[in-house]
Amino acid sequence: MLTKLTKFFDRAFANTPGADSAAREQGLRLATALLLIEVARADYAHDPAEHAMIFSSLKQFFAIDDDVAQLLLEEARREADHAVELQQFTRRLHEQLSAAEKLRVVEMLWQVALADQRLDKHEDYTVRKIADLLYVPHRDLIRIRNRLRGEP
Repeated sequence: MLTKLTKFFDRAFANTPGADSAAREQGLRLATALLLIEVARADYAHDPAEHAMIFSSLKQFFAIDDDVAQLLLEEARREADHAVELQQFTRRLHEQLSAAEKLRVVEMLWQVALADQRLDKHEDYTVRKIADLLYVPHRDLIRIRNRLRGEP
Protein backbone atom coordinates (compact mmCIF):
# COMPACT_ATOMS: atom_id res chain seq x y z
CA MET A 1 0.00 0.00 0.00
CA LEU A 2 2.80 2.41 0.89
CA THR A 3 4.57 1.65 -2.39
CA LYS A 4 1.36 2.31 -4.31
CA LEU A 5 0.88 5.62 -2.50
CA THR A 6 4.48 6.66 -3.09
CA LYS A 7 4.17 5.90 -6.81
CA PHE A 8 0.94 7.93 -6.96
CA PHE A 9 2.67 10.95 -5.42
CA ASP A 10 5.72 10.54 -7.64
CA ARG A 11 3.45 10.68 -10.70
CA ALA A 12 1.25 13.45 -9.30
CA PHE A 13 4.11 15.74 -8.39
CA ALA A 14 6.42 15.06 -11.31
CA ASN A 15 8.12 18.23 -12.49
CA THR A 16 8.16 17.22 -16.11
CA PRO A 17 6.37 18.98 -18.95
CA GLY A 18 4.29 15.85 -19.57
CA ALA A 19 3.08 15.65 -15.98
CA ASP A 20 -0.69 15.48 -15.75
CA SER A 21 -1.80 18.74 -14.10
CA ALA A 22 -5.04 17.13 -12.89
CA ALA A 23 -3.06 14.39 -11.13
CA ARG A 24 -0.73 17.02 -9.65
CA GLU A 25 -3.69 19.04 -8.35
CA GLN A 26 -5.27 15.90 -6.89
CA GLY A 27 -1.96 15.06 -5.22
CA LEU A 28 -1.81 18.52 -3.65
CA ARG A 29 -5.40 18.23 -2.47
CA LEU A 30 -4.90 14.77 -1.03
CA ALA A 31 -1.68 15.68 0.79
CA THR A 32 -3.25 18.80 2.28
CA ALA A 33 -6.41 16.97 3.36
CA LEU A 34 -4.37 14.18 4.91
CA LEU A 35 -2.33 16.64 6.98
CA LEU A 36 -5.49 18.34 8.22
CA ILE A 37 -6.92 14.97 9.20
CA GLU A 38 -3.73 14.11 11.06
CA VAL A 39 -4.06 17.27 13.15
CA ALA A 40 -7.69 16.45 13.95
CA ARG A 41 -6.72 12.91 14.96
CA ALA A 42 -3.72 14.00 17.05
CA ASP A 43 -5.73 14.37 20.27
CA TYR A 44 -7.46 10.99 19.79
CA ALA A 45 -10.88 12.63 20.11
CA HIS A 46 -13.50 12.87 17.39
CA ASP A 47 -14.74 16.44 17.29
CA PRO A 48 -17.38 17.52 14.76
CA ALA A 49 -16.10 21.12 14.85
CA GLU A 50 -12.67 20.01 13.67
CA HIS A 51 -14.09 17.93 10.85
CA ALA A 52 -16.37 20.77 9.78
CA MET A 53 -13.33 23.06 9.73
CA ILE A 54 -11.41 20.59 7.54
CA PHE A 55 -14.33 20.37 5.12
CA SER A 56 -14.80 24.14 4.80
CA SER A 57 -11.05 24.82 4.60
CA LEU A 58 -10.59 22.37 1.74
CA LYS A 59 -13.59 23.78 -0.12
CA GLN A 60 -12.29 27.31 0.19
CA PHE A 61 -8.57 26.65 -0.44
CA PHE A 62 -9.13 24.50 -3.51
CA ALA A 63 -12.38 26.16 -4.70
CA ILE A 64 -14.24 22.85 -4.83
CA ASP A 65 -17.87 21.96 -4.21
CA ASP A 66 -19.35 19.82 -1.43
CA ASP A 67 -19.31 16.56 -3.39
CA VAL A 68 -15.68 16.90 -4.45
CA ALA A 69 -14.67 17.89 -0.91
CA GLN A 70 -16.47 14.87 0.53
CA LEU A 71 -14.77 12.50 -1.91
CA LEU A 72 -11.41 14.11 -1.15
CA LEU A 73 -11.94 13.65 2.60
CA GLU A 74 -12.93 10.01 2.17
CA GLU A 75 -9.83 9.31 0.10
CA ALA A 76 -7.59 11.23 2.52
CA ARG A 77 -8.99 9.32 5.50
CA ARG A 78 -8.25 6.01 3.80
CA GLU A 79 -4.71 7.12 3.03
CA ALA A 80 -4.22 8.51 6.55
CA ASP A 81 -5.21 5.13 7.99
CA HIS A 82 -2.23 3.59 6.18
CA ALA A 83 0.30 6.42 6.29
CA VAL A 84 3.48 5.61 8.15
CA GLU A 85 5.02 9.08 8.13
CA LEU A 86 4.09 12.63 7.23
CA GLN A 87 7.31 13.46 5.41
CA GLN A 88 6.21 11.87 2.14
CA PHE A 89 3.31 14.34 2.04
CA THR A 90 5.07 17.42 3.39
CA ARG A 91 8.07 16.98 1.10
CA ARG A 92 5.86 17.18 -1.97
CA LEU A 93 3.97 20.19 -0.64
CA HIS A 94 7.24 21.91 0.24
CA GLU A 95 8.48 21.39 -3.31
CA GLN A 96 5.26 22.47 -5.03
CA LEU A 97 3.75 25.26 -2.93
CA SER A 98 4.81 28.88 -2.74
CA ALA A 99 5.76 30.39 0.61
CA ALA A 100 2.34 32.09 0.81
CA GLU A 101 0.54 28.81 0.09
CA LYS A 102 2.55 27.06 2.80
CA LEU A 103 1.51 29.75 5.27
CA ARG A 104 -2.11 29.21 4.24
CA VAL A 105 -1.75 25.47 4.85
CA VAL A 106 -0.28 26.17 8.29
CA GLU A 107 -3.18 28.52 8.99
CA MET A 108 -5.63 25.75 8.09
CA LEU A 109 -3.77 23.35 10.39
CA TRP A 110 -4.09 25.80 13.29
CA GLN A 111 -7.76 26.39 12.48
CA VAL A 112 -8.42 22.67 12.76
CA ALA A 113 -6.43 22.38 15.98
CA LEU A 114 -8.30 25.33 17.50
CA ALA A 115 -11.77 24.49 16.14
CA ASP A 116 -12.85 22.95 19.45
CA GLN A 117 -11.72 26.05 21.38
CA ARG A 118 -8.78 24.29 23.02
CA LEU A 119 -5.29 23.41 21.88
CA ASP A 120 -4.28 19.89 22.86
CA LYS A 121 -0.53 19.31 23.28
CA HIS A 122 -0.62 16.56 20.64
CA GLU A 123 -2.32 18.86 18.14
CA ASP A 124 0.21 21.58 18.91
CA TYR A 125 3.07 19.13 18.36
CA THR A 126 1.59 17.88 15.08
CA VAL A 127 1.10 21.37 13.66
CA ARG A 128 4.65 22.34 14.67
CA LYS A 129 6.07 19.17 13.15
CA ILE A 130 4.25 19.69 9.86
CA ALA A 131 5.26 23.37 9.71
CA ASP A 132 8.86 22.38 10.34
CA LEU A 133 8.70 19.81 7.52
CA LEU A 134 7.26 22.52 5.24
CA TYR A 135 10.16 24.81 6.21
CA VAL A 136 7.80 27.46 7.56
CA PRO A 137 9.73 29.83 9.85
CA HIS A 138 8.90 29.45 13.53
CA ARG A 139 8.03 33.15 13.85
CA ASP A 140 5.36 32.74 11.14
CA LEU A 141 4.01 29.62 12.81
CA ILE A 142 3.58 31.46 16.12
CA ARG A 143 2.29 34.63 14.48
CA ILE A 144 -0.48 32.69 12.72
CA ARG A 145 -1.43 30.77 15.87
CA ASN A 146 -1.57 33.93 17.97
CA ARG A 147 -3.65 35.76 15.37
CA LEU A 148 -6.18 32.91 15.28
CA ARG A 149 -6.32 32.83 19.07
CA GLY A 150 -6.80 36.61 19.25
CA GLU A 151 -3.48 37.13 21.04
CA PRO A 152 -0.97 39.91 20.32
